[in-house]
Amino acid sequence: QVQLVETGGGLVQAGGSLRLSCAASGRTFSRYTMGWFRQAPGKVREFVAAISWSGRYTYYAESVKGRFTISRDNAKNTVYLQMNALKPEATAVYYCAADLDPNNYSDTDEYDYWGQGTQVTVSS
Repeated sequence: QVQLVETGGGLVQAGGSLRLSCAASGRTFSRYTMGWFRQAPGKVREFVAAISWSGRYTYYAESVKGRFTISRDNAKNTVYLQMNALKPEATAVYYCAADLDPNNYSDTDEYDYWGQGTQVTVSS
């Protein structure tokens, strides 16, 4: 079992930055692939970024490449999402998710564990 708690959301102006954190419970955090997803009002949940258990491999949605960075600290059981040059269309609830071995890191159905989400609002 893994419990995930996201923090770091808030209100920011377009062009600004935020760093989201996701703290995980459990001693096996380092074995999990971690993902960040987001869901805007009236839209389906979409993939943002993912990171392999070791941190060696990272994956990004095309819409955030070059502006967002996913990282993890296995000693702290925490995964981060640094978001720069934010745009109003990034407004959404952001969720972190965990899975031992997802076949498709960008597919929400592949992840077994989810946090409660944190709201990010980008004003224009």
